[in-house]
Amino acid sequence: MIPVYKALVLAALLFSPISGWALDAETQAAKDEGMRLYNAHLRSQAPPYLEPAAEAGDAEAMYYLGETHRLRHMGMTREALAWYRRAAEHGEPYAMLRLHQGGACRLGDVCPGKGNDWRQAALEATLPLAEAGDPAAMGVLFDVYNSFGQPEETVSWLERASEAGHAESQYRMGHLIHDGYGNYPDEALRREEAEGWYRRAAELGYPPAMNRLSALLSQRERHEEAWEWRIKASEGGHQGSRINLGWCYLNPDERGDICVEEQDVVKGWAILHAVSKETDSRTAKNVMDRSHDLLTDEQREQAEALAEEWLAKEPPLSQFPPRFGF
Repeated sequence: MIPVYKALVLAALLFSPISGWALDAETQAAKDEGMRLYNAHLRSQAPPYLEPAAEAGDAEAMYYLGETHRLRHMGMTREALAWYRRAAEHGEPYAMLRLHQGGACRLGDVCPGKGNDWRQAALEATLPLAEAGDPAAMGVLFDVYNSFGQPEETVSWLERASEAGHAESQYRMGHLIHDGYGNYPDEALRREEAEGWYRRAAELGYPPAMNRLSALLSQRERHEEAWEWRIKASEGGHQGSRINLGWCYLNPDERGDICVEEQDVVKGWAILHAVSKETDSRTAKNVMDRSHDLLTDEQREQAEALAEEWLAKEPPLSQFPPRFGF
């Protein structure tokens, strides 16, 4: 193991918002736009906005540049490898895990400073902070130990992160239980336990958990409460929830029984028009195309003016892709 003080330095770099470098206002604004584009699945547009922050030493921007190149080309590329390597050198454990996945040390002689296992480097960069009680670091260890194929440690750290109040881990815990983890006497108790974790994450303000909780409540025909959580998820920037709200207002007969409030075609069109402009969502566009004749030309003009007002003040929409997904 590397000395504890070195691991803590790496962890401090990792978990600080800007990875130890204060970005000037212009660079930070560009990074924010790059992350908005990445999170909205407009990844091909993100690199020019992320690169200034990465060049300034921001490990998060480096990592997401690596992710962008890898995902766009459906595999490791030279560009992705270079950005992952730079992020890893700044203590980013997920970049280390990507380097391991891509065989960087074995195939390309891109190895950590000590040893030849990028997974071990990720563990050594993260474990000291997790053991000191940092919930975010505990959540990272879920992926680190999963890469080692150690299910007991993997789930143990996810449980610890969840109990410590890490909302994303609570959301993952809900998924894990819902998908079959743990021994429950019947499916009703399993669903109840999973819903409990989703609710805890939702109450901490995690929009994907709000959206998931809303869906589960709808399945149980608790439509009023489901609608409330759908609104909260939308207000938190969850793209799917925002589309469902707009769809319900615009064409509730088509959307179905998840809709609670009365039809408001102007509000619905405004929501979907704003989503379409911000994210280029095909779903939003398709709903609008099918519902075009529900509005007069005057109503559409009114709705699109309202959408422009919302776009100027609403938080950016996101699909909330996992930091370490496929």
